[in-house]
Amino acid sequence: MSFMLQEKESLELQAITDRLARDAKARVVFLVDKNGILISASGDLQNLDTTSLASLAAGNVAATSGLAEIVKEKEFSNLVHEGEQNNIYLTIVNELTILVTIFDKRTSLGLVRLRVKRATDDVKKVFANMDASAPPPDDPFAGGDENIFGGDFTDGELDDVFGGGDFFDV
Repeated sequence: MSFMLQEKESLELQAITDRLARDAKARVVFLVDKNGILISASGDLQNLDTTSLASLAAGNVAATSGLAEIVKEKEFSNLVHEGEQNNIYLTIVNELTILVTIFDKRTSLGLVRLRVKRATDDVKKVFANMDASAPPPDDPFAGGDENIFGGDFTDGELDDVFGGGDFFDV
């Protein structure tokens, strides 16, 4: 499953990660898709490899999904990695996205979890609005006599391009 962000949704998601970084006193907040593509980032991004972090976070969630399957769980929707200086809190927002929050000793896991819950709900609303306003997908096979190439070519033109005739002639 994939999605395409318009400018409006992109700005809304950026505002959500900005607010989460501020309200949770987090160092960094990322919203990434499950393929590891960075959607939005907020906080202290200097000297941080955002591409690698987004990709590794998605890989971490994918690996944990495998663990969940083995122990007969649907998923582990929240993951915490605790370090000496920094902690990472990963939350599966929906079937498409992951919220990554990096925080240190200036805040607590409880505050981060509380603020992430609100941000998760807000991200879900943005995606629900995207789904509601999206036009229905085009069916290339609908329309009867139209060809599957969108009606821009006639059958004769396609025969000219591809040599026409029977492909199984020997």
